Amino acid sequence: MNQDNQGLDFSTVIASTVHDLKNSLSALIQAHNQWLARLPEALQGGAEQGVMEHEFRHLNGMLVQMLGLYKLGVNQLPVCPDYHELDDFIEAQLAAHEEVLKHRDILATWRIDTESPLGFFDRELVASVLANVLTNAIRYAGHTLLIGIEEEGEQLVISVNDDGAGYPQRMLERQQDYVQGIDQQSGSTGLGLYFAARIAALHERNGVHGRIEIANGGALGGGLFRLYLP
Repeated sequence: MNQDNQGLDFSTVIASTVHDLKNSLSALIQAHNQWLARLPEALQGGAEQGVMEHEFRHLNGMLVQMLGLYKLGVNQLPVCPDYHELDDFIEAQLAAHEEVLKHRDILATWRIDTESPLGFFDRELVASVLANVLTNAIRYAGHTLLIGIEEEGEQLVISVNDDGAGYPQRMLERQQDYVQGIDQQSGSTGLGLYFAARIAALHERNGVHGRIEIANGGALGGGLFRLYLP
């Protein structure tokens, strides 16, 4: 027997492990929420609770990304675009981060500037991208976040802007090379942007593929992430 055939493919092992980790994390989050609900109201808030909420969401987002990247690698990540109400979509994304935003004392607002109230995209995949972007924006924001939706040419543009220090210059200069290795200062691997770019590119119309851009500035002056969907 060939040595390569003596065991499971390592990527399959990793994917199975990540799936089990995600299930364990979901059980941990559920148990934590049940425990929290039994506490006196005076003990339910605080900075520590904000940290736990944020890190739970951060861990879940990373596991979702890893599973998504595995499925992309084996061509098992289908794209199922459909029409979605944009205001409903954005409100759902913010609702998922409501507790973290509250504990971090961050005001999150949204603005839609399009002629059509509908967008055509894979809701689950785009939501997974925004979940990761919002988690990172919450980590680095001062006190404000802004989600915007607008049209540019024939593309729908979803943006996330914060009032923090912005993206490091190194990331801006190498943003086409999203997997940049671990940044020893921030701990960033670039995998989140790589995942977002791959998901964006899966959306295609008339030969035009989706893409992402990062910059500093925008209405709030900090980091500005843009997702372009044809």
